[in-house]
Amino acid sequence: MRHLILSCILMSMLIVAAGAAEISPDRKSAEPLPVAPELSAGTSKLLEQAGKRVSSINTAELQALLRPQSPTVVIDVRNEDEINLNGGYIRAENFFNIPRGNLEFEMETQVPDKSTPVVVYDDFGRRSVLAADSLVKLGYKNVKNYADGYYKWKQAGLPVKYKDKALNSFLYSEPVEVIPGVWTSIGETAPGSYENSGHNNNLSFVITDDGVVVMNSGDNYLLAQSLHEEIKKRTRQPVKYVVLENSQGHAMLGSNYWKEQGAKIIAHAEAAKIIEEHGEGILQSMKRRARDKAFKTELVMPDIIVSGESYSLKMGSWNMQVIYQGKSHSPGDLSLWIPEKKLVISGDVAFHERMPPLFEDTDTAAWLETWKKFEALDAVYVIPGHGGPTNMQEVTSVTKGYLTFLREKVAEVIKHGGSLADAYKIDQRPFAYLDTYHELHTRNAGMVFREMEF
Repeated sequence: MRHLILSCILMSMLIVAAGAAEISPDRKSAEPLPVAPELSAGTSKLLEQAGKRVSSINTAELQALLRPQSPTVVIDVRNEDEINLNGGYIRAENFFNIPRGNLEFEMETQVPDKSTPVVVYDDFGRRSVLAADSLVKLGYKNVKNYADGYYKWKQAGLPVKYKDKALNSFLYSEPVEVIPGVWTSIGETAPGSYENSGHNNNLSFVITDDGVVVMNSGDNYLLAQSLHEEIKKRTRQPVKYVVLENSQGHAMLGSNYWKEQGAKIIAHAEAAKIIEEHGEGILQSMKRRARDKAFKTELVMPDIIVSGESYSLKMGSWNMQVIYQGKSHSPGDLSLWIPEKKLVISGDVAFHERMPPLFEDTDTAAWLETWKKFEALDAVYVIPGHGGPTNMQEVTSVTKGYLTFLREKVAEVIKHGGSLADAYKIDQRPFAYLDTYHELHTRNAGMVFREMEF
């Protein structure tokens, strides 16, 4: 039965991929816009009446509203399947997908302040007119309808995001070559989901003249298998090692696939301890989310345990080091350093496109001390744990910058006798442009407050 379910999923993905070429979000598309379906006279009249009660804006006006740190909330009222199959959604700091049929039930929970500037949109600017009208009736005082619709935004080459960029694969996106021989498949910067198959971190690999090294096993067996299929398109060399950046599910749960291929799994001692003690719970949590996509995934232990600061991997002409530089995001965070190429696959030591999540076992003071060693690598190329390949200056600005900022703000709260509730109110909007800001910023403030309070 599971084989049948997975076959159906893959077949539907292939059909969709064959009929829908992806448009790059950083350039204008030459493809013609889809044609809006014809409307009945009654529907046209309904839209016309609603349109008289709401304010509409065009693409240029929406661009102006979405400046950095803008308070404007953007609501996509399409269904999730439409977003998946029709090529993404508008990238905005304050974004929510609330389908038109759920709007009246969810809006006041998602956006409780009715003075908040709100823009609603859909594909052709039709349902969004009715949605805007409904919000006005709910008491929202600053509502606008984006009349041009999503397709015109995307055709103009303006920023978009995707729930899944590689519809013919369990991977969120196909691998890109950073420098010759070093590749990464960039995961979604949002939390792991059924739609992205748990691929919300970067899965990287290095092709040498004596085999392949993979960074992160993937969230599940099928995701690991999909990554291997991409590797085999680029080399006949076998995968010999898989380095786990830490003990999180998306780093280690695909390990049993790689063991079947004969690869050795490398992890830090602290991460291995967490896998041993809590791995089964992490696996069960993934299975509840992934459902049929958890097929064949089993918990296995690493083969090689790193207990010191580095573990050398010499493969042909490539000299690599698996390095542990100290406490940072999670216990036992490892990076893969290639000195001759001035490239580091940082794992979760470094962030730049999404907000760093802070956990109960995150020591932000120690992370800043570790950062001194990490920055001293003077890497030219950085493949972070999440987000596209970048450079040391960018990840320093975000990771070190955010940790320093938040600790200073929390210190002020504590100095003036403030409480945890006051920490939650810290204005973190300078970092609101980062993905997962809304999911994480208040929780992060609470984590740092509890860390610094004692």
